[in-house]
Order: sequence, then C-alpha cells, then structure tokens
Amino acid sequence: MSIVLITKNAAQQLASCLESCRFADEIVVVDSGSTDDTVSIAKSYNAKVIHQDWLGFGPQKQFAVRQARHDWVLCLDADEWLSPELAMEIKALPNNPQPAAYRFPRSNKFMGRFLRHGEGYPDLSLRLFDRRRARWSDHAVHEYVIVDGPVENLRGDLMHESGEDIALYLSKQNRYTDLQAQALFARGKKVGWPKLVFSPLLRFLKFYLLRQGFRDGVPGLVHISIGCFNSYIKYAKLIELHRLENKQ
Repeated sequence: MSIVLITKNAAQQLASCLESCRFADEIVVVDSGSTDDTVSIAKSYNAKVIHQDWLGFGPQKQFAVRQARHDWVLCLDADEWLSPELAMEIKALPNNPQPAAYRFPRSNKFMGRFLRHGEGYPDLSLRLFDRRRARWSDHAVHEYVIVDGPVENLRGDLMHESGEDIALYLSKQNRYTDLQAQALFARGKKVGWPKLVFSPLLRFLKFYLLRQGFRDGVPGLVHISIGCFNSYIKYAKLIELHRLENKQ
C-alpha cells in the first residue's frame, strides 16, 4: 500500500501525519512549491517527493495517485493522521481486499476541541482505495473519490487538526465559496431569494439539532454557524456572477 499526500507549506503538521503511517510500503508526497521545511521533513520519512504545480484539488490528488508504486493507495492531507485504532484496522486488512474502497469517520478539531457531533462528525471520508477501480474527481474544490465497486466502512477515526484560527478558517472558506459559486455558474445554475434564506436554515436544523451539534458546546455552534453562512454566501456570489454577466 502507498500513502499519498499533496502538500504546500505543511511543515507544522506533516511529521504527525507521516509518523502515524510508518507501516506503509511507500510514501508519495506531491508538493506544489513549499518554501518551508515540508520537503525535507518528507524526505526524512523516506518519502518519494515530486514537484507538481497546482492543478486544483481533484486533479492534483489524482496526479499524486498515479505516482504511487502500488495499486492500493491511502490518500491523506498533511493536517490529518491515523488514530491508533484506524492504523490497526488498515494493517489488518488482507493483501487483496474484495471491496474497491474503504471509508472511515473523520474527527475534526475546531476551536481546540475534536467535534463528535453535527457537521464535524462522523464526516465519513473515502480515502483508501484500489486505483484500478477508483479515482479522484476533477473538481477544483470539494473533490471526491469515484468508485467502481463495493465500498466498506472501517471504525477507527481519521484525525484532522488544521491548526487554523477562526480568521484563517474564514479566509479559506471565502476561497472555497468563490470556487463553488464559479462551478455552479459554469453549469448554468441559477437561484433566487428562497435558496438564500432556506438553505442556511435547513442546514442549521439538520446539523445543530437533528445531528446534535449542540453537544459540542460553543465550538459546535460556531462551526455550524460558519457552515450556514457559507451556504448563504455561496449562493449570493452565484447571483452576483449572473448579474455581472447580464451587464456585459
């Protein structure tokens, strides 16, 4: 099995990630121009480091998958690491598993707390797959794995700790909503005021109440509030793109 990562200036988190998966037969790191110690840290774990200019999340990850020596690949982000339970489950898998892919819960740390409810958990993530039967989508953001075959679940957690403060988190979400609005615009999607109003409201009801995000305290409330705002602002940006088009 090959561990596959894409990186840029990930020196603060990378060692924890690579330390959790030392059992892998190969580590592949595709870097898009780090100016910190990312590359040297990766090489200290005997990783194969390849430079590739940024292609967008989906294409960049698929490029990285193609560089692996083994058909079974585990795709991680530099700010993620395997819990001991998940690492043991993966190591115990047979050499030629029947499923085409495996997914597992991801526990996201926000405002100093690993979220266990709401939108932050279980956040099922499909990251371990046979590249002969699965591949990354070509989306520039919110990419996902397309699988041709059965998928099974593992129980251990993938831990996610970005280390971002709220200001940096909001800056990233602003970029994501730009990309989401542009993708919807390219597909000809149009929305009106009902989508602006009800999409955030329904999202809050689903994740804060039905999925019990309130049990994560203030971090849970802030997390879902930002998610609801993202839903609102994504569609606001889409409306703006159409209005700009009409003025031309």
